[in-house]
Amino acid sequence: MPVSDPEAKARALYEARRTRTPIPPFTDDDPSLGMADGYAIQRELVPLLLADGDRVVGYKVGLTSTAMQRMVGVDTPDHGPVLASTVYRDGDVLSLADFIAPKVEAEIVFVMGERLAGPGVGPTDAARAVAGAAAAMEIVDSRIADWRIKLADTVADLASNGAVAVSSRLVPLEGLDTRLVGMTLTRNGQLLDTGAGAAALGDPLAVVAWLANVLGEHGVALEPGHLIMTGALHAAVPMAAGEVYRAEFDRLGPISIRVAP
Repeated sequence: MPVSDPEAKARALYEARRTRTPIPPFTDDDPSLGMADGYAIQRELVPLLLADGDRVVGYKVGLTSTAMQRMVGVDTPDHGPVLASTVYRDGDVLSLADFIAPKVEAEIVFVMGERLAGPGVGPTDAARAVAGAAAAMEIVDSRIADWRIKLADTVADLASNGAVAVSSRLVPLEGLDTRLVGMTLTRNGQLLDTGAGAAALGDPLAVVAWLANVLGEHGVALEPGHLIMTGALHAAVPMAAGEVYRAEFDRLGPISIRVAP
C-alpha cells in the first residue's frame, strides 16, 4: 500500500523545519514505509518550501558509502534537492539555532557545466558534463526526533540535508582523479577523521551518473550551474557551538565553517 496522506506528512516536516521542532519518525506508526513512500512525501514537501521563495540549486546524494548503506539496510543511495537558502561560503559563521541536531560531513561537490539527463549516463558522460570539483562541507540535520530515522524518514526529509558550505575554488577535472582525492577533517585544529573520494560509490563521478539516471526516470535533468553533493567521506561529526571545522582536500584545497558561540 502507498503511504497514507503524504501531504499531511510533508506539512509536518515543513512545520518542523520552520519551527526547529522535531517530530516523531513516520516509521513509528507505519514500519512498512520504504524508499518510494519517502519520495512521495518529499515530492509534497518541496513545493511548500519553494512557495516561500526558495529555489532548487542542485542535489545532494546520500548513503553513498557501503557502511552507511549497511546501517540503513539498503543497497542504493538516496537523493534530495539542495535549496538556495541552505548554501554557505567558505569561512561563513553558522548558528546552531538554525538547525535541530546538526552534524558535519566533508565531501566533494561538483558543479555542472552542461545539461546531463538519463537514462544511460555513465561516469565518463558525467565527467564531460561537469565544470569542476570543489571542496565542501555538508551540515546534515534531521527534523526527525533524536535522529531515529529509517530509510523512509530520511528520504522524506530531503535526505536529511541541512546546509552546505562550498569553496569558491572550482578545480577542472582534467588530470584529476576524484577517487584518489584525500581529505582530513579537523575541529579547532585537532584531527577528527580522514577520507578519500572513493568512499562515494567507489567514484564520485559515479554518483553524478547515478543521480542523472534516477532523475531522468522522472523527466528531470541536471542543469548547468547545479551543485551535486556526492556524499560524506567519513562518519558524521556532531556540530557544537564555538567550534571551527576545517576539511583539507588534496588538489581541491580547504573548506571551513565556524559555529557561533
